[in-house]
Amino acid sequence: MEDAGAQSGAAADGGAQPRSVRVVLLALMIAMLLAMLDNMIIGTAMPTIVGELGGLEHLSWVVTAYTLATAASTPIWGKLGDMYGRKGVFLTSIVIFLIGSALSGMAQDMGQLIGFRAIQGLGAGGLMVGVMAIIGDLIPPRERGKYQGMMAGVMALAMIGGPLVGGTITDHWGWRWSFYINLPLGIVALIAVTAVLHLPKKRAQGRIDYLGAALLTVGITSIVLVTTWGGTEYAWGSAMIMELVGVGVAALVGFVFVQTRAAAPVMPLHIFRSRNFTLMSVVGFIAGFVMFGAVLFLPLYQQSVQGASATNSGLLLLPMLLAMLVTSMVAGRITTSSGRYKVFPIVGSVLMVIGLFLLSTMDTETTRLMSGVYMAVVGAGMGCLMQVTMLVSQNSVEMKDMGVASSSSTLFRTLGSSFGVAIMGALFNHRVQDVMAERAGALGAGVTERSAQLDAASLAKLPEAAREAYQHAVASGTHGAFLLGSVVAVVALVAALFVKEVPLRGAPEASGGPGGEKTAGDAAGDAAGAV
Repeated sequence: MEDAGAQSGAAADGGAQPRSVRVVLLALMIAMLLAMLDNMIIGTAMPTIVGELGGLEHLSWVVTAYTLATAASTPIWGKLGDMYGRKGVFLTSIVIFLIGSALSGMAQDMGQLIGFRAIQGLGAGGLMVGVMAIIGDLIPPRERGKYQGMMAGVMALAMIGGPLVGGTITDHWGWRWSFYINLPLGIVALIAVTAVLHLPKKRAQGRIDYLGAALLTVGITSIVLVTTWGGTEYAWGSAMIMELVGVGVAALVGFVFVQTRAAAPVMPLHIFRSRNFTLMSVVGFIAGFVMFGAVLFLPLYQQSVQGASATNSGLLLLPMLLAMLVTSMVAGRITTSSGRYKVFPIVGSVLMVIGLFLLSTMDTETTRLMSGVYMAVVGAGMGCLMQVTMLVSQNSVEMKDMGVASSSSTLFRTLGSSFGVAIMGALFNHRVQDVMAERAGALGAGVTERSAQLDAASLAKLPEAAREAYQHAVASGTHGAFLLGSVVAVVALVAALFVKEVPLRGAPEASGGPGGEKTAGDAAGDAAGAV
């Protein structure tokens, strides 16, 4: 079978991708789907899981354990790939993810499920990083835009299909198959990557920075726990939250200090000397903040205020996801043909600001058509940003740092989503409770104590006064959340304006490498030029 790694240079000539490379890309997209689909499927199965295993008080940890393990392991997977070769590290992450999936499906109590979900999350941390870094190795940045639509399509498929697939599997096969379904997909990805992907083997240049890895893990864990627990499990000003903030800050300061002295740092600080890389990290953080906030609150608004069915919650996001898919494909094609990309972060940020402001104007009278139009504007903005941020980040570093660049970009987007869900969620819940107290008095307070997020079926059982008050409260809560998102998106716009358009490696006009692809030295020069 032909060597996909050896053939990747053909892409730089603008020719068609060899079959082996296309097979590898398909396997990578399956792995990416595994990482993104999992939480979407599990969400709809959670009520059934709690009904069988019990442990309702630990329910949030089923998601939190997975998120923590994913976020904490992401930078480490990227560094391991740079040191020991991407193929073996990527295959290891798939195996760990599949082991975690199988064990989760066999869990006999909530404690076991939480522990096995952490194993699954550990593997998931390497899936997304591995996909992005391997694509970075196989395909020059100039050609990579062609595949943005493929990655955006996988994202849309996960968000739309996840809840529907999860509900169907749980209803017909049982909740355990929500985890077992990962096994056949993962095995296909394993076989394809093992058989077709051939990348140059690497030998570690130094010892793993264990101290740096430990400090980064503690810092990330503290941040995620603060954003997860703050305002829900514990008050924002409580001793627990303050202690976590202190531990997190101390760990991250220690991490930065260690990175300046480590022989093989987990996250080399020199990559942040590239202005483009730093700016794209900011844009990626904001994109994660906004996107996951929108995914959380839009279905809630449409179910509570517009009376939509919870069963089809994934379909409610269709306008946003379709717009994201189309604009991502267009942006990718234009980037490939012209080699220019700066316009997309700027246009994407502008569309996000406008779209989120429009979403903040929704009230109890807004029609589904209008909310769909507003969602499409946000989706178009995200489509301009989601893959371009990774593309520019990878183009801003040398090839030897491709893994840490990919993992850092993924980490910032993950942390952005954690902050977005936490901060927008806190603002939303506070506003819902205030409006319910104003409009429905003691009755309203009783409703919000039971749940600040009632679905359409539960809402229909409420007295008319309480139902109307709750609809106004949710509309007010989403107004505040999306208005905050619009303000935060302005930061992404400012960052995008300062991006310098450095030529993409692999562009025909570039020199220094075969087929127009730049050498590592040229890449370093480009990165320095962006500072």
